[in-house]
Amino acid sequence: MNIEPEKIGLKVGLEVHQQLATEKKLFCSCPMPSEAKPELRFMRRLRPTQSEMGQIDPAALFEFRRGTAIIYEASDIDSCLVEADEEPPHDLNQEAVQTVLIIALSLGATPVDELHVMRKIVIDGSNTTGFQRTLVVALNGQLKTKDRSVPVQTICLEEDAARLLEEKGGEKVFSLSRLCVPLVEVALAPVAAEPESVQEIALTLGRLMRATGRVARGLGTIRQDVNVSVAGGGGVVEVKGVQRLDLISKIIEYEAVRQTGLLKIKDSLLSRGLDSSCVADNPVDVTEVFRETSSNLLQKTLKEDGRVVALFLKGFKGMLGYEPIPGIRLGRELAEVVRFYGIGGIFHSDELPAYGIIENDLVRVKEKLGVREEDGFIIIAGPEASVEYASRALIDRLTEAFKGVPSETRGPTPDGKTKFSRPRPGAARMYPETDIPPCPVPKGLLQELSKQIPPQWEEQLQGLMDKHRLNSKMALQIYDSGYMDLFEKITASTRVQPSVIAATLTETLVSLERQGLDSSTLTDDGLLDLFKHVDSGAVSKEAVPQILELLLKGESRSVQEAANKLGLSAMSDDAVVQIISRVIEENKGMIASKGEGAFSLLMGRVMVSVRGKADGQRVSSLLKAKIAEAIRSRV
Repeated sequence: MNIEPEKIGLKVGLEVHQQLATEKKLFCSCPMPSEAKPELRFMRRLRPTQSEMGQIDPAALFEFRRGTAIIYEASDIDSCLVEADEEPPHDLNQEAVQTVLIIALSLGATPVDELHVMRKIVIDGSNTTGFQRTLVVALNGQLKTKDRSVPVQTICLEEDAARLLEEKGGEKVFSLSRLCVPLVEVALAPVAAEPESVQEIALTLGRLMRATGRVARGLGTIRQDVNVSVAGGGGVVEVKGVQRLDLISKIIEYEAVRQTGLLKIKDSLLSRGLDSSCVADNPVDVTEVFRETSSNLLQKTLKEDGRVVALFLKGFKGMLGYEPIPGIRLGRELAEVVRFYGIGGIFHSDELPAYGIIENDLVRVKEKLGVREEDGFIIIAGPEASVEYASRALIDRLTEAFKGVPSETRGPTPDGKTKFSRPRPGAARMYPETDIPPCPVPKGLLQELSKQIPPQWEEQLQGLMDKHRLNSKMALQIYDSGYMDLFEKITASTRVQPSVIAATLTETLVSLERQGLDSSTLTDDGLLDLFKHVDSGAVSKEAVPQILELLLKGESRSVQEAANKLGLSAMSDDAVVQIISRVIEENKGMIASKGEGAFSLLMGRVMVSVRGKADGQRVSSLLKAKIAEAIRSRV
């Protein structure tokens, strides 16, 4: 489906979270995350608390109902009692504060007079405290792109969450290494724009922050939350944690289509004269109905002492399977909700009989519920507690269907779609942090920091081109990549051509990723070692892609091992000259007839023997000299 943003009233807001390149974490003296192995492991169960107004945040309650046990792993190299929530937070990291203020001043934002740390309730396990610490640093401002000026709403400093390692069997395992790492959050006002334009906005903001030289680079150091809504939709959908820039436009397009489809479903429901009263208030236990069922899925649930319940939906016949846009169905939306509770999905009246559920089973269910020809129903099965919570969530989601698009938090998928995560948090999730006193922002500090506002990224890009003799395309690719700092380190440590280094860190690695290989397994030290081998002549630059492929596949543990396995140890000039002399001897006739015009054909024949073992430019130079020598000898 081709979307027309103006026609559907598409609006998109961005919240960009960028890791800061500080020496220490935000509320303690621990260094930034390392690869240290954890020595400590402990468990917590997090619970929601009431706000100062006596309210409980719906997202927190939603998480609590899952009953998940949270396991934390920690190393004393990069975490301490603060991360474990066994000790109050230390003083605020002033290096982080100054970095965020420089970014704010770069955006023309107005810093606040005094910083107040707030607690934001988060009980999905990503914070040992049950909340995330955050503070507003500046308000307003403008981000200027090539074709528009986007208002900045807020600029905040906050701590990063723990890293999820594993989730299964009612347990989540987190690493504390990343917890308390400082982030800047820039929230932009919603814009009405094409998805590609929104992606350009995110790219521009990322470049502005990187221009400070005070933010981290590399995979996972920047994440975007994308807020999407359409006219008449009823709610805003927040897609959290988009790490790949090129996914932003795809996610916006998918959400625009999905939300448009939900509006069509709403219109169809209302056209039938239905409303939320058509959704049953409570599910009906139909466990006994399926005691002798031939459905393997339901039998498995019953053998594990689970429950089967059914929800009556008046006048819903055909609506659960209705697909106004390919792939967009109410039944699919409901299945995503129950999966949150560890239930595999739903059975609904528009798709049954199926999955081993036969007509006789359906007759008994309909009798139990009082289903008529025009009605529908949903069946879910699982552990008793899970079924209870999932049923209530289903009722809430079905009620939202009459409004159009529910306000919810969704996660990105690798192909640019989204999946349900939880309801959007409400206003009852923020309250003051009592362990950290307010921090004034002196005007003298702002005057000093205003002198540190960096040149525009375009100027830095030109400097990169001039310094390393890169063309504009290559310079832009390395500037936007996560390898800029590594690129500078390698160029300073070796004599390898900067263009070769830049091409490897961008184009070669991207090509290998498209083959399904994970480049995040490469370390900076490993890549530096690779180019040191090239610099020393131990391997040729032509061998680099093959070596990287072996390293990414896990078939070699080091550059030298990969080179040995491929038989790509560099050849001496003498060995190359011997091969060239043999090729010239075998092709005297071609040289006699074509002269220097024989070069290309002979080069190809020489490279068959030396490819990956000798530098191509060096081979070219030696071959040209030998061809010239052969021509002179005939004169």
